[in-house]
Amino acid sequence: MFDKFKKGEGAEMTVEERVEEKIDETSVETTNETSSSSDIGIGELMGKRAKLEEAIDYVGVMIKNLKDKRTLLEKDIEDESVDIKNLKEKLQKVSEYIDEENQGIKELANKRKQVENEADEVGTIINNLRQKLSGIDTIIEDEGNKVKRIKESRDQQ
Repeated sequence: MFDKFKKGEGAEMTVEERVEEKIDETSVETTNETSSSSDIGIGELMGKRAKLEEAIDYVGVMIKNLKDKRTLLEKDIEDESVDIKNLKEKLQKVSEYIDEENQGIKELANKRKQVENEADEVGTIINNLRQKLSGIDTIIEDEGNKVKRIKESRDQQ
């Protein structure tokens, strides 16, 4: 859109420079017209007015283009805003899911700990029963030895 304003060195012309350039071109063109209209200056004035109208039209086109660009930017920003809100909602759901999973893991850890405690209790009970059985076995063995001695002492008599 601004290519029309570029000079040979690549610098951009302002709207004012463009208007001045148009006016200069008009004055050159009008000097070539008949001397009667240049004596009065009406032709030159009409040329300047035409060039100014062109410049105004050009500025109007620039304004329209800027408005169109702004409208597109507003639409793009609104679209991005909607996308970001949707993404934020998804991330909140993911965060909630993670929190639920962490809570589930804590519950599982508590259940595992309870099972370990029960297993420890069972192990303790088994050890106590072994000791009791071992004690009973010792008593039975002692009693068996006593009975054996008694039998041996009877048999010797």
